[in-house]
Amino acid sequence: MNRNLSVHTVRAYESDLSQFICFRAKVLRRSTDQLPLTDFDRYAVREFLAELYKRGLSGKSQARKLSAIKMFGQYLQREEQIDEDPVKSIITPKLVRKLPAHLEVNEMAQLLGMPDTKSWRDRRDKAILEVFYASGLRLSELVGLDVEHLDLSERLVRVKGKGGREREVPFNQFAAKAVQDYLDHPERKKVIKKAKLLPASRRAVRSVRVRGNPLFINYRGHRLSTRSVDRLVRRYVKAWAVKMGEDPEEFKHISPHALRHSFATHLLARGMNLRAIQELLGHEELDTTQIYTNLTDDHRTMVYRKSHPRA
Repeated sequence: MNRNLSVHTVRAYESDLSQFICFRAKVLRRSTDQLPLTDFDRYAVREFLAELYKRGLSGKSQARKLSAIKMFGQYLQREEQIDEDPVKSIITPKLVRKLPAHLEVNEMAQLLGMPDTKSWRDRRDKAILEVFYASGLRLSELVGLDVEHLDLSERLVRVKGKGGREREVPFNQFAAKAVQDYLDHPERKKVIKKAKLLPASRRAVRSVRVRGNPLFINYRGHRLSTRSVDRLVRRYVKAWAVKMGEDPEEFKHISPHALRHSFATHLLARGMNLRAIQELLGHEELDTTQIYTNLTDDHRTMVYRKSHPRA
């Protein structure tokens, strides 16, 4: 693949292609070893898509699996394994775009106030929440930050996004203070110092997980994983819901990505240009950012119905 795809996307495509081959082998009652990779046509692909639809897979999942098969067909034709790509005429299933989950401005303010700031880990958590909301970073972008990627005096963060594209994103004074307070905590400095004093053999193993000078670390000095940050955010959302007397189940869909959605939605609602939001989010296409206009339209309607005396 010469396309600039992420590791996760490549793995997903490999899995999708494997599922198609297994399905094809099952239909033909043959083992996958006995099935030539070139032995498929558009009818076989349509049969596979029909099976996915029957299983209740979303249009997005079907589209991705078809994309994997199409890329495979292009590869076979390019390598002259087949004369004509049998899949190129198949139309991708139409996607129903769901409005992204987000928090309201007052809810976001309450969530940001949840972490205690006594321990270094609490300060770290506070900084994570503030940076998410102040910059709209993706989860993978946030955990990939090194200390030197942030300019706290200029309040700018340098981000490497999808496809290796770099962008600079501003953040506010609240995020800058939260990060500075976290970096200044003496216990964090002790964790860093202890990690550097590890024996050379253990340091070599550790370096694979650190890679640079990670901003957000765990108690061992390792870079926080995406899973750890996801759990962290969900834990604070649950605690916030309980504190506010809300049912936590109603907010279980609020993830780190929902904080990114909140960032974009609140900026658009306050009049920021859609193109500027696209650049801040690192979207390659404006169409991806366009979904937030639907969200603010719905929000505007909801506010009108609640506020207008005759609505």
